[in-house]
Amino acid sequence: MGAPIQQRTSHRGRYRPMAEINVTPFVDVMLVLLIVFMVTAPLLTVGVKIDLPESDAPPLPGQDEPLTVSIDSGGQIFVQETPVVIEELPAKLRAITGEKPETRIFVRGDRNIDYGRVMQVMGAVRAAGFPRVALVTEPVMAGAKER
Repeated sequence: MGAPIQQRTSHRGRYRPMAEINVTPFVDVMLVLLIVFMVTAPLLTVGVKIDLPESDAPPLPGQDEPLTVSIDSGGQIFVQETPVVIEELPAKLRAITGEKPETRIFVRGDRNIDYGRVMQVMGAVRAAGFPRVALVTEPVMAGAKER
């Protein structure tokens, strides 16, 4: 007749699927990302080079992330690092903040520019509907001479 039928043995008892997930590669990737972000975070500050004036005033309290408007020594206006003209400033600020007037706006002005230019920018920011405008200065170093 034919060949005898072999009985198949079940391999289920010997080869079971692994029920645990190996998270070691995931943890390794997360640690590398954490280190990368820790190293790059200080470099993400506003990149417009400005020689800020000094002040004895204490820093203002606040935990929210401010939006920075900078004016360089040539009078050029920057929102964060993007150059803008003063006519576009209100629309740009509203677009960035999503029409949230409670957003804090920091104005950084170079010490060598005309005070009128700083006031012009602050007026444009306030006219755009942002009443929380603050000037940024460098803290006075103890024993530092007047420039």
